[in-house]
Amino acid sequence: MGADTGADMGAGMRAGMNLVVGVDAGGTATKAVVATVDGEIVGRGQAGAGNPLTTGPSRAAAAMGEAVRAALGELPPQRVARGVLGVAGTSALTNGDGLTAYGKAWKALDLDCPMVVVGDVVTAFAAGSPAAEGAVLIAGTGAIAAQVRGEEVVRTVDGHGWLLGDLGSGRWIGLAALRCAVRKWSSPLAAAIAARVGVSTSDALIGWAQALPFAEIDALAPLVCALARDADPDARAITSTAAAELVRTLDELGAGGPVVLAGGLLAAGTPVRDGVRAILRGRGVDCVPSRDPAAGAAWLAARPVADLPPVSLHRSLLS
Repeated sequence: MGADTGADMGAGMRAGMNLVVGVDAGGTATKAVVATVDGEIVGRGQAGAGNPLTTGPSRAAAAMGEAVRAALGELPPQRVARGVLGVAGTSALTNGDGLTAYGKAWKALDLDCPMVVVGDVVTAFAAGSPAAEGAVLIAGTGAIAAQVRGEEVVRTVDGHGWLLGDLGSGRWIGLAALRCAVRKWSSPLAAAIAARVGVSTSDALIGWAQALPFAEIDALAPLVCALARDADPDARAITSTAAAELVRTLDELGAGGPVVLAGGLLAAGTPVRDGVRAILRGRGVDCVPSRDPAAGAAWLAARPVADLPPVSLHRSLLS
């Protein structure tokens, strides 16, 4: 979105303003970082869900305010030169009302400095690479690939939700595992799933799945990954296919530059991440993990006002 909000937007950095704020606001939690402009993290805070699309702009903005207040602690807000908020669900802010809520929450913190709201894919990319342009591949509950340039998302592929896309995502893995289980009821994978969800027959599993208990379906992905690690053939087939689908999504994006891997399935040591990395490295593609999106947001905030070169600043905040 790249929208500036807040007071004194045209003013440069004033004397004593040597701090920046970075925020990563997602569907589960909102995390904030306060850092110096030379790359030292001096405060962290966390609050509840921060996706305005699912919680509403007012509640999401309030969570942002709570997380930033905790990160600031006793630090004077007047020392903050700039803030960048990486927010999931920025489509809920396009009419301007949502941004107003964030602006009010920002002012309530006594922050009198620019605030920039960007999509969470931008901060996910920044958390992995200081490059000016590249791609980020995200696989958690959902899945999306995005081309990022500066603080803008140039193009995306997938991210269409479980019904129409999110190929290779955690929910996709859970659904694939359920389909496999009902077809191969005598398999170890089916037995593990039946024990996890508390059913004893394939018909009972069908009935359970038809109710679409999404949280429980999503929770099957770690189980499938664990079984794949233990060489279960059905689980390994699912995670391998998930990796191939994610790379296919990235191929469709066709972006140059480094590839940052983000989300629960790709930032951690899962068989899906291993599969994606193996395919990309086999092609000679540089892929790196997204580390700390809140610190990535702080890097974006500090970059225009820091004396350090962007690469050195990135190393200080994210190494």
